[in-house]
Amino acid sequence: MTLPLSEVFSPNGPLAAGIPGYRLRTQQVEMAERIAVALAGNTVLVAEAGTGTGKTYAYLVPALLSGGKVIVSTGTKNLQDQLYSRDIPTIRKVLGSPVRTALLKGRANYLCHYHLARSLADGRFLSREDAAHGQRIARFAKTTQTGDKAECGGVPENSPVWGMVTSTRDNCLGQDCPNHKECFVLAARREALAADVVVVNHHLFFADVMLRDEGSAELLPACNAVIFDEAHQLPETASLFFGQNVSTAQLLDLIRDTQAEGLAEARDCLDLPKLCGAVEKAARDLRLTLPIEPNRFALAQLRARMGFDNGLAGLVREMEGLAALLETQAQRSEGLENCWRRSVELLAQLRAWQSGDGANAGANYVRWGETYTHALQLNATPLVIAGIMQKQMGGHPRAWIFTSATLAVQKNFGHYCAEMGLDGAGSACWDSPFDYERQALLYAPQNLPEPNSHGFAEAVVKAAFPVLRASAGRAFFLCTSLRAMRRTHELLGEALERAGLDFPLLLQGEGSKNELLERFRRLGNAILVGSQSFWEGVDVRGDALSLVVIDKLPFAPPDDPVLSARIERMKSEGRNAFMDYQLPRAIINVKQGAGRLIRDETDRGVLMICDPRLITKPYGKRVWRSLPPMKRTRELSEVLAFFGAESIT
Repeated sequence: MTLPLSEVFSPNGPLAAGIPGYRLRTQQVEMAERIAVALAGNTVLVAEAGTGTGKTYAYLVPALLSGGKVIVSTGTKNLQDQLYSRDIPTIRKVLGSPVRTALLKGRANYLCHYHLARSLADGRFLSREDAAHGQRIARFAKTTQTGDKAECGGVPENSPVWGMVTSTRDNCLGQDCPNHKECFVLAARREALAADVVVVNHHLFFADVMLRDEGSAELLPACNAVIFDEAHQLPETASLFFGQNVSTAQLLDLIRDTQAEGLAEARDCLDLPKLCGAVEKAARDLRLTLPIEPNRFALAQLRARMGFDNGLAGLVREMEGLAALLETQAQRSEGLENCWRRSVELLAQLRAWQSGDGANAGANYVRWGETYTHALQLNATPLVIAGIMQKQMGGHPRAWIFTSATLAVQKNFGHYCAEMGLDGAGSACWDSPFDYERQALLYAPQNLPEPNSHGFAEAVVKAAFPVLRASAGRAFFLCTSLRAMRRTHELLGEALERAGLDFPLLLQGEGSKNELLERFRRLGNAILVGSQSFWEGVDVRGDALSLVVIDKLPFAPPDDPVLSARIERMKSEGRNAFMDYQLPRAIINVKQGAGRLIRDETDRGVLMICDPRLITKPYGKRVWRSLPPMKRTRELSEVLAFFGAESIT
């Protein structure tokens, strides 16, 4: 198709003819034209497009018409599936485009024939339910074309059995695998290499980028353009992948695989089970030197814990013994050789973290630990990713598009571009086409205490309750911490019971995110209390959501090990860490939370921000000026009038 973009998007064009309810939006056309120029010129574009702009079609149309190979990277697997299964087929059909498309997920999403056979043969399943899941997966393996676990009905995605029948980068046997020719991961990668448009997620994209450093990346060298949707998530994802980490969970996986391989191929090596047991005990003991509650710890906090340094030294010692023994057994099978290689790599990572040597040494990295219920992960995270990102974007000329509804602070992209190393990038900002003046109200209640004061959650619920009553439920309550979320849920339950109001009260974690959203939409008068999961990537249109309450401005906790190291670094450079880093990040997060409210031209609602700093602090103005142009009030009576409710005392 050789139609100019303005005609593709015109009221008489193919989109209008082929997509029910399509309407011309000038913002969408302008954005598509800017992206087309960037694709043609192999340039970098940072583009913010407000809710309702139609940014997905604005980048897909020029991408499909560009004639080059394009990688589209999204924030989550859900968005990946939506793009691949719904949006791209729609655009392909209306444009009559012959482009070949592929969906590529991380290897943990694909069934592994080798590990399935080993698990079935060894009887590794711990319960009757797990065994039934194993048999169901075995039947699925005989009929599936893709091996994608999302297509295996009857086995939940979070079933522990999937961990036994999929591979990791660590335990994949590669070309030594007896099932190499029928590997689903390799088949998916072949499809991706042959496709014109490949849909991935940010984690997978950066995993491939890291493989490039080892000379084995596949996606990036072959493509002409990379389009990042939900690009506001990239700084955090990139930091994760450009750093290094090693986890006790990886060690326990190694032990599990080594024991299975030993039973199959080295039963006469009596020291192997003994050394496996010693490593497993040392890994679990190291985790137990830290509190049970999951948390993050700076290096100094870890070293201050009794037994931590000795525990880590003991784990390294036991791993040395296991690696040495595995070297003597490696020639017996591909599986044992793979376990030996993994033991050597994990040992090197443990030593590097312990000493601060190697790639993660120096002032540019911060060493820290994160505990989960049963595991400890030791991390070395770069404090600055700009230089690393520039290196990855260098070399082969290609276009790079970064787009999201939230990248700028008062239309200024300086913070984002500096953090991502996007020097000299083009940028553009398109406001939402929604009529926020008419559709929405920003309410900052009066007389609330400081957010860190005792009783703040009680004061927030008390201030929000008349608004919740006026909105007849239909609300998201977005909290900045899990503790505040649980307390708010408890207080709301008590208040609803006292008032005799029958608004269903939902809590993040009571089911999967998708299940909770489905219930929320279906009920029509529910209150959903959530934390980070519900600040972004959630779309509830219509009357079911008419109120979004934000308890506090979402500043990251200053005692977070990575943030506190970044603050110290910026101070040492003579910069203002709060204004240059913490505040812009908080503003982008507020914009994400606020973006849940108005999702359609017919939506109406109130955004209630309960943090008094929005009004009392000089920087508060920067926050609300970055939000869509809704009417603002501090009067409860105006909020009640907006909902058409009578004043309630």
